[in-house]
Amino acid sequence: MTSPILVTGGTGTLGRLVVPLLRDGGSNVRVLSRLSHAATDGADFVIGDLTTGAGIDAALAEVETVVHLAGSVKGDAEKMQHLVQAAVRAGVRHLVFISVVGADRIPMASGIDRVMFGYFGAKLAAERLLVASGLPWTTLRATQFHEAILVTAQQLAKLPVMPVPAGFKFQPVDAGEVAARLVELTLGQPAGRVGDMGGPRAYDMAELLRGYLRASHLRRLMLPMWLPGKAASAVRAGATLASDLAVGKRSWEDFLAERVGVAGKLRPPAGVHRLQVTQ
Repeated sequence: MTSPILVTGGTGTLGRLVVPLLRDGGSNVRVLSRLSHAATDGADFVIGDLTTGAGIDAALAEVETVVHLAGSVKGDAEKMQHLVQAAVRAGVRHLVFISVVGADRIPMASGIDRVMFGYFGAKLAAERLLVASGLPWTTLRATQFHEAILVTAQQLAKLPVMPVPAGFKFQPVDAGEVAARLVELTLGQPAGRVGDMGGPRAYDMAELLRGYLRASHLRRLMLPMWLPGKAASAVRAGATLASDLAVGKRSWEDFLAERVGVAGKLRPPAGVHRLQVTQ
């Protein structure tokens, strides 16, 4: 049997797409989780905690390739540090990492910038740790997934007036398309930082929210809000966009037509594009 591929974050929005694609391609897949799970989609689950490093050495036994999809605003660098240290000890030959477009273009300060945009800084710190590890690596940066924009829209629509960050632009991309690219990269040779992935077009935040309201048959007032700070200024200038790398095919409108039902509720899952968001 071939060496197993270890996937972190295998139960999240992206991981739930990557794992079955790897299995369909004939790979032996091992999913790292903090909790015990029964085997699903032909993948085995192993218990380990990237936050503390507990169980990671055992999870990497006989593993030559790692796909690191687990991430969060808090502790991303520590998780990467624990992972690469264990991967070096295990002799891993390829570590594939998903990052975010704009990770190096959005300045981090303190206060509201760190609260709202800390995810970008966390991804950049993790990228740097991977580069410095000495491991063979591949990093793919992608723009925001449709699912993330949808969750934001649903939360804002709970308010009688929807606050809209003025001038913010996003280029949502299909998680399934990113998953397919990650699998291609995983099965190939380490390539360093590859070309970014963005959705087919960029939208103002207000346009994204209006699309959601139309699809869900909701009416809300929208109130533009000017956010201060260098990070917000960078977002308004297009730091989150990959306009010259708009390789994605599935648009925000296509996603909404499939995913959103009456009153903005998600339709029942039916296929790889209809997955609940898992943080």
